[in-house]
Amino acid sequence: MTYVLIALAIIVVLLIVWAIASYNGLVKKRNQVQEAWHQIDVELKRRHDLIPNLIETVKGYAQHERATLDEVLRARSAAINGGDNPSAAAANEGQLTQALGRLMAVAEAYPDLKSNANFLGLQQELSSTEDRIASGRRYYNAIVRELNTSIESIPTKFMAGPAGVARAEYFEAQGNERAVPNVNFGTGPGGTAGGPGGYNIPAQGQSQSAGYPQIEQQGQAPSPLPGQQYPHGQQSHQGQQAQQPEGYPQGYPNQQ
Repeated sequence: MTYVLIALAIIVVLLIVWAIASYNGLVKKRNQVQEAWHQIDVELKRRHDLIPNLIETVKGYAQHERATLDEVLRARSAAINGGDNPSAAAANEGQLTQALGRLMAVAEAYPDLKSNANFLGLQQELSSTEDRIASGRRYYNAIVRELNTSIESIPTKFMAGPAGVARAEYFEAQGNERAVPNVNFGTGPGGTAGGPGGYNIPAQGQSQSAGYPQIEQQGQAPSPLPGQQYPHGQQSHQGQQAQQPEGYPQGYPNQQ
């Protein structure tokens, strides 16, 4: 009888320990989801704050594009007032991205605008912000997946109710709706239009170096391996200074 009581006591203790661990685990994952969403929301607000300056810059060069500018402002307003629901936010932000894409396409018709330093700086800021949003979305969705899996799994699901933890929504973009418009502002050697070197602003999912031109040494042969000779008419390029092509972008913003 004594052994039975001891065994029952051990089982009860183990159940209590499991319940506490499951409860704390669910609460921790819920808090991680909330924090991840907060980080995304910060970047979304930053994106919204950049748009008025972008609109004012475009106005100075493209006053006849009122319909496109108004479309961007309406999409921005809908995104700001769309609430904190991830699925609704994803839809509103997608509409805003599409409107921005049309605005960037319009900018192609205005050479002075394409070479405006303020416009280029704002476009780079939007690109960097989109990269951070994309990174935050991947992390957020991973945490949501963990939380939802725990809630749906036995026996953890029995603790979800007492812990007050419910399934979380994913923050998903459809297709390329969140990609930054990849507008080529370079038109000639040296990048006379569109900023240094006329490079492309990288779209979502690309590294910051994706828009860099490739450096190639024209007319130079590779250094021979030990014991090998250069082919006739070729010389070693050792001691020659590598020439950087015109328009190579300097000071490209680092990704976080």
